[in-house]
Amino acid sequence: MLLTITTTARPATDLGFLLHKHPGRVQEFGRSFGTATVFYPEADEERCTAALLLEVDPIALVRSRGKSSPDFSLSQYVNDRPYAASSLLAVALADVFRTARAGRCKARPELPGTPLPLELRLPALPCRGGPELAARLFEPLGWEVDAQALPLDEGFPEWGDSRYVRLTLRGTARLADALNHLYVLLPVLDDGKHYWIAPDEVDKLIRAGEGWLHGHPERGLITRRYLGRRWALARTALARLAELGDETEEELEPALEEDAPAGQTAADEASAAEAEAQGDAPQEKAAQQEAPKAKPLNLRRREAVLAKLEELGAVSVIDLGCGQGELVGALLARPRFARVGGMDVSSMALTIAARKLRLDRMPDSKRARLTLFQGALTYTDKRLSGYDAAVLMEVIEHVDPPRLTALERVVFGRARPRHVLVTTPNIEHNVRYEFLTGLRHPDHRFEWTRAEFAAWATGVAGEYGYQVAFEPVGDDDPEVGPPTQMGVFTRDQHS
Repeated sequence: MLLTITTTARPATDLGFLLHKHPGRVQEFGRSFGTATVFYPEADEERCTAALLLEVDPIALVRSRGKSSPDFSLSQYVNDRPYAASSLLAVALADVFRTARAGRCKARPELPGTPLPLELRLPALPCRGGPELAARLFEPLGWEVDAQALPLDEGFPEWGDSRYVRLTLRGTARLADALNHLYVLLPVLDDGKHYWIAPDEVDKLIRAGEGWLHGHPERGLITRRYLGRRWALARTALARLAELGDETEEELEPALEEDAPAGQTAADEASAAEAEAQGDAPQEKAAQQEAPKAKPLNLRRREAVLAKLEELGAVSVIDLGCGQGELVGALLARPRFARVGGMDVSSMALTIAARKLRLDRMPDSKRARLTLFQGALTYTDKRLSGYDAAVLMEVIEHVDPPRLTALERVVFGRARPRHVLVTTPNIEHNVRYEFLTGLRHPDHRFEWTRAEFAAWATGVAGEYGYQVAFEPVGDDDPEVGPPTQMGVFTRDQHS
């Protein structure tokens, strides 16, 4: 199996510095399943190509894995692994180009951060889902994708295409990013790995996907396939990738996202997984006909909240129901917010937030701005006081209606920040989600129409001395309104 990496950025031979492999030498690296060789078919100032050739020993592979192999085909002496790029090539790439994947270059430290014009070629790649799936996975990352299905036998065209494609990627990217894209997506396209998947695979996925996987429109499919459909591991990975805590389960079952069509049952999920394994997943077929996906609603919601807080001039902000800390992290990234608080009823969510925020490695100056604590919005807590603004982003719908009065008293009556921002789903917009049945998430106690939300917010504002204005979040449908509605409460100056 072969991978070539070509650049035309002058001097093109700088590719050797980035890969830590000299263009003038052939280097071999022994592996338990074969030998990886790095060489340069061409290397001059104008154009440089590095090749990674992996020669797999199928007998050694069978003897080392035998009946314990997770892939039945790898337990056979005759298989496609010596010829087709797969998880074997991904592992070889990870080992041979380890320093390049990490974005380090001691000799030329400025090079790893420089985007290069790159062309990546894989002559034969198993692709369960066909050329269309390759495009869906690589195009959102900025690659121009040329994926051509390979025929079963060129001498018998009536036999049709095989499950293999010839893949060429062209684009401008950092080499480290390009290598990490391949490392994650090669086994995803193949939909199989040559080794048993252990829990540490979650950490590998998160590291290799840093900066791109969390925002990928197919992150659910990528995570499930990369982790061999080990649902517990996939759920853990998605919890660390999710923009909101709610999306952890929604990426798996019963729904893909809170803000996307939902209502798929566990049986439907199992059927979809079986079909997907055969390269014929309903999701994949539907997505081929869909327009390019817009920016996720959860991201647009967070951006809207941040923009409003800046517009209001808030300097200290507390996120009530902070979940896994996405908004908290975004607030900390803006120095204008000198004091940031995060409270959640779930200790598990706070543990994940601390890990995602890297509290153990956070600079002292930033750590001094942050307070994270456990608490409930239905009980008076002096730690909620003293902030310019409080945010309840997709929180109130998780509270039983009889307990909303207690929340109102705690937030608006006792804590009394100058501003309160509340976002919640607009149930009228749910009709735009074709497969949605019921509410958007199993834990929602209710979802309000625009009129119901306006009535609640106006009543709360009047009782506690606030004015309230309403703003849409997401595309404002002329018939059913936006998917998310936001109320912006501002306390009267004399109250």
